[in-house]
Amino acid sequence: MDQTPPGSRLQLTCRVNRQPVAAEVEARTTLLDFLRDRLRLTGVKKGCNEGACGTCTVLVDGKRMNACLTLAIQCEGREITTIEGVGSAEALHPVQQAFIAHDALQCGYCTPGQILSAIACIAEGHATDPDTVREWMSGNICRCSAYPQITAAVLDAARQSGPERHA
Repeated sequence: MDQTPPGSRLQLTCRVNRQPVAAEVEARTTLLDFLRDRLRLTGVKKGCNEGACGTCTVLVDGKRMNACLTLAIQCEGREITTIEGVGSAEALHPVQQAFIAHDALQCGYCTPGQILSAIACIAEGHATDPDTVREWMSGNICRCSAYPQITAAVLDAARQSGPERHA
């Protein structure tokens, strides 16, 4: 059992959006707070802070994770991708483009987490039909209820470029 005292500071070395990061963090710092407060990557949203809404979804080594439930120090040596690391203003990621094409956003608060979850869903091979997409995207809540558009966007992005372009 880990006996790290509260308030202890630990060295964290990882990559965030393909950039090396080295920082000292408190043992209890969540990945969400580290990304937002220390690295100023505010595309990662704080929703429920309990892992129930998916708003804080990021990719860690290509796998979706709720940043609010992940300690920053758990990402030692790992690759973290936030919405800021997906596509660019000049060249949108195929999933971002599909979200726009299908009007798969309303207020936009959940959109970063939805897009990262969609990228993982496609890479995992789960973007095969509407029911499967809904099942594998069910950890991401959209309070505006854009689910039909989100499902269509995920399926379209999967058809457009296949899983190898989304990993």
